[in-house]
Amino acid sequence: MTEQLDSTARLDSTARLDLPEANWQRVSPKLIVAEYVGGIIPSAIFLVASWFFPQFVAPWLFPWLFIAIAVAVLIALVLIPRRVHAIGYQLREDDLLFRRGIMFQRFVAVPYGRMQLVDINRGPLLRALGLSELKFVTAAASTGVTIPGMLEADAEELRDRIVALAETRRAGL
Repeated sequence: MTEQLDSTARLDSTARLDLPEANWQRVSPKLIVAEYVGGIIPSAIFLVASWFFPQFVAPWLFPWLFIAIAVAVLIALVLIPRRVHAIGYQLREDDLLFRRGIMFQRFVAVPYGRMQLVDINRGPLLRALGLSELKFVTAAASTGVTIPGMLEADAEELRDRIVALAETRRAGL
């Protein structure tokens, strides 16, 4: 009997996370370009360092270390489009639901009434691509959410909408 209850409870919690009725808003596909640029430059520097450093410390380790790092970098770069596609958000009645991740999925629900700050960030690369990053800050640091790769106009519209919703929810406290 308890095994049946445990499996039922597991199914119920899993069904909640799947959210079949959810209409997920996606980030811009331009974020893939930004992720590639942000990933290739540091990876190239790291590969060059891994090419020279082991030759002086442990020459026998050099080819294996370089190959291992190159394979890890290649896998990370291949997964970028899939990681970007996994990012989504949904505005629900009482909260903002955010998800990201392929293997290690993260779902965060941030109640509108708990939001203290809604911030838009635009670095030079994101500005060149017409993208923004929308950051929601609450009193609890663990529930802070950042939605990367939103079009500038969409980020500003969402910020204004969330601020208005947050004000109405705080008024009812």
